[in-house]
Amino acid sequence: MDILGIDTGVVLSNALAQFVGPQAIFFALLAIGLNIHFGYTGLLNFGQIGFALVSAYGVGITVVVYDQPMWIGLLVGMSASVVLALLLGVPTLRLRADYLAIVTIAASEILRLAARSTASDDITRGTRGIQGQNFAFQSVNPYDAGREYTILGVKFLGSTLWSMTVGWALIAVLLVVVWLLVRSPWGRALKAVREDEDAARALGKNVFMYRMQALVLGGFFGGLAGIFIAMTQALNPDFFSTQQTFFAWTAMILGGAATVLGPVVGAMVFWFVFSLIDNVLRQLATGPDSVLPISTQQVGAVQIMLVGILLAVLIIYRPQGILGRKEEVQLNA
Repeated sequence: MDILGIDTGVVLSNALAQFVGPQAIFFALLAIGLNIHFGYTGLLNFGQIGFALVSAYGVGITVVVYDQPMWIGLLVGMSASVVLALLLGVPTLRLRADYLAIVTIAASEILRLAARSTASDDITRGTRGIQGQNFAFQSVNPYDAGREYTILGVKFLGSTLWSMTVGWALIAVLLVVVWLLVRSPWGRALKAVREDEDAARALGKNVFMYRMQALVLGGFFGGLAGIFIAMTQALNPDFFSTQQTFFAWTAMILGGAATVLGPVVGAMVFWFVFSLIDNVLRQLATGPDSVLPISTQQVGAVQIMLVGILLAVLIIYRPQGILGRKEEVQLNA
């Protein structure tokens, strides 16, 4: 059906594909980690994409450059995110939250530039990126990789459907883990540190250790997002830009910080709206009967502006997000 020259069937199909697709899975994983950092502990991590980068490249370098089995690559990738969290946390977590924010955003950008540098070309392959690290993953694909499968009117290639199956299963496991942790004494201690670290310290809690544990766990979840990317596509350093961290923050805030399901719901809704606006703008800006006075090159900028406006309206009228509670937002502030 066409409305104002917009093919609504194509628009909705593309948006629904993003709603449950690999992009939503990737940002849900990043946002779950950020939720441990900020939602439950009050840590300001602006470099979550850095954890994804070291894990993804840990897999890629181990499997492709050093020709090792996939399981070793997975261990290296997961270990890399833990090591990065320790390196960032030891010098900063005893200081104010501002320092962690500065260090994490700087570290993620340094890692991206190092990965694309010609000096590390023999290991990271520079701007060419790394390809082929996901062959072993796709070799156990139970679906026909080249066949299109239709689910609720949306078509997915078999290779994409395999990635989605594994990705959503991983998210389900992580959500159960988070649900159990935040209801444990450890989770209650995290919230105490977030609400008033001086009071928690007065009660004998080691604030530094709780923060470090939260940073490592959230960074590990972010690293799983990087491993997911390594299993689904070629690695390119410019994919791991700072913008991805802020998209993950958007997903977490949209869904509701300090809620178990919030980051996942936020990631799904964000990419649905993002794709919907992109497809509508492109159809209105192209063709002989174009309605908008913008070029296709300008669609991306207008898309970001419109999404930003929608988020600003959400923050004004529902600062706790879709599933969040206003009390949690006030405590975080």
